[in-house]
Amino acid sequence: MKLKALFLCFFVFCLSGFGQEGFQYMSSRKSISIPFKFINNLIFIPLEINGVPVTFLLDTGVEETILFSLDEKSEIQFSNVEKIKLRGLGNATLIEGLKSSENRIVIRNSIIDKNHVIYIVLDEEFNFSSSIGIPVNGIIGYQFFKNFEVEIDYISNKIIIYNPNKSIFDKKKSKYNQFPIEVINNKPYLTSHFNIGSYTWFGKVLLDIGNSDAFWFFPNQISNFTPSNHSFRDFLGRGFNGDIFGERSRVNELNFEKFCFKNTLIAFPDSLSIQNIKWVPQRIGSLGGEIFKRFYTVFDYKKNSLYLKRNKNYKNEFDFNMSGIEVNHAGLQWVSERQNSTFSAIDVKINEPLNYRDDKIKYKFSLKPMYVIAFVREDSPAAIAGLQKEDIILTINNQDAHNFTLQEINNLLKAESGKSIQFEVNREGKILKYTFKLKSIL
Repeated sequence: MKLKALFLCFFVFCLSGFGQEGFQYMSSRKSISIPFKFINNLIFIPLEINGVPVTFLLDTGVEETILFSLDEKSEIQFSNVEKIKLRGLGNATLIEGLKSSENRIVIRNSIIDKNHVIYIVLDEEFNFSSSIGIPVNGIIGYQFFKNFEVEIDYISNKIIIYNPNKSIFDKKKSKYNQFPIEVINNKPYLTSHFNIGSYTWFGKVLLDIGNSDAFWFFPNQISNFTPSNHSFRDFLGRGFNGDIFGERSRVNELNFEKFCFKNTLIAFPDSLSIQNIKWVPQRIGSLGGEIFKRFYTVFDYKKNSLYLKRNKNYKNEFDFNMSGIEVNHAGLQWVSERQNSTFSAIDVKINEPLNYRDDKIKYKFSLKPMYVIAFVREDSPAAIAGLQKEDIILTINNQDAHNFTLQEINNLLKAESGKSIQFEVNREGKILKYTFKLKSIL
């Protein structure tokens, strides 16, 4: 399954507030382009906090800027710190954190906020780098979007921030479909009709690029609809307060506004996982990254507008992880690799058989990723084969697991139904092999 739903509702409980002007456009250029990494339908951008480079998830579903991890070699100086409590999706209790003001955030040397408020999560276990496969230090949301027209180009993996003093995007607007949105509690909402077969719902959906699913609908907010017989219970992701579970299903057709999506995947988070949501009147669900990646997308919070233009991804199939396992990054390991080049490494003298001259073989020792099974869905192909949570993956289809990226593993596990997958794993010191076939149950 995909790395679903780093969909994080974020509420802050503290005694005092702090005003801020937000990011300023410090360039004469017409626009600033920001490259991003696109992993599991999620956007990760580079920025600097108080002079230290970090990588943040860009998430319209989050109100504030949140820091939750740093590289061991990195250190950020914070000032004006106070203790707070944080709450979000998941089924656990409040978690402790810190609030720091007067921080300097710089993006591409041109988008600067000299007085940024950052919320710091103290729980070391809250870190989804292992689920993404790259170091991720935090999340930025409303503050990134509030002062500018922001375009997301999912084809070239870049974000364009338009100079607010120049009307550049105005010249392009005729090519986009424009929709009114409301920014409520610093989050954008679209109000529309949503049609699935004979069912029609009218209400608000959160426009949440930090949710990697296509659609989430909340059963307690919609009527006369239940998931089909082909739905199944699944892990949807992780929020601030724990794992998020719910039902996953597929519908023949889903329509809203001018758009029609065939064989669409939708999810229904269970009531326990969404109990901490701060409900907005008429909200029925969320629209996530699986949908947004099918468009050139522009958010204009100041003018309460969303602009969408279809891109080449529009008709792509909605696929999901058919194995039933969630794979996480589990740190790094030293791996020796034989080298045929002149790489300056460790020289090893080999005693060759007679009639062969002695030779020198060079080995390169490098750090490679380790992967572990973090979740196994009951009755899934992987579970039936015998794979278990906390199995360390050694090989995949007879190739060393460390030669794969986490994104490549996830792509492999959502390949065509019937594809055979072989895992060799280390389970408490025992080397075991399992083979299973991907099976689409939707």
